[in-house]
Amino acid sequence: MFTKRLLRDKCGARLEGSERRRLEAAIGNVETLSARTSIGRAGSQTCKSTLLVEGFISRYCDDRNGVRQLVAVHVPGDFVDLHAFPLKVLDHNIETMTTATVATVPHSELDAIMRELPGMARKLWFATLVDAAIHRAWIFRLGRLDAVGRVAHFLSEANVRLVSAGLSDGFRFAFGITQNDLAEICGLTNVHVNRVMRQLREEKLCVFRSSRVEIFDPARLAARGQFDPAYLYIDTASADPILQPSLCS
Repeated sequence: MFTKRLLRDKCGARLEGSERRRLEAAIGNVETLSARTSIGRAGSQTCKSTLLVEGFISRYCDDRNGVRQLVAVHVPGDFVDLHAFPLKVLDHNIETMTTATVATVPHSELDAIMRELPGMARKLWFATLVDAAIHRAWIFRLGRLDAVGRVAHFLSEANVRLVSAGLSDGFRFAFGITQNDLAEICGLTNVHVNRVMRQLREEKLCVFRSSRVEIFDPARLAARGQFDPAYLYIDTASADPILQPSLCS
């Protein structure tokens, strides 16, 4: 039950029923955490990895003055720190953005899965590679897009990922992050994000209020943010046409 969204609809990495059962059997603990709860700190050693069941989690780095830079946002179904399995030491911080339910998997269990199910090992490796692809898109977003484009790109990405997790109908989804979180994600000030959201609303592209996002025209929003979902490696063959890359070019 905890892994029903894990790797859902990702090309070449959909877990079989037996694999899901094996992963569920490997879970050592499940708990619900309050928003803004630290899960891991840079420099800390870890012997377990975290699977996000509900809510949203961020990864971030601090500068020497303690000012943070968000480097990732995770949605339900993500293995938040699977890379910590081979690395053992975190190089960044992990924190809940909202109330979140998480399941932890001891690295000893992941070792056993690697030995027992090499096909599943490949799928978990695939998950870390998709994570890296999202990081590359994050760099592109911050380095090449204007303010409106950054927000449009991020919200388009979040929509596709949440559709895959069964948490968006392609037009509307709950998103319990704050406008300040969105500013940090997009490398903008809170005031600037407020102007951007007003512009997106006036252009009838989307609105973000009361922890909900409504996208009026997914294809136009994607085009404004130069968003192509190919890097997410999600199988959209049977999805609504609004998610097809051809409409996002």
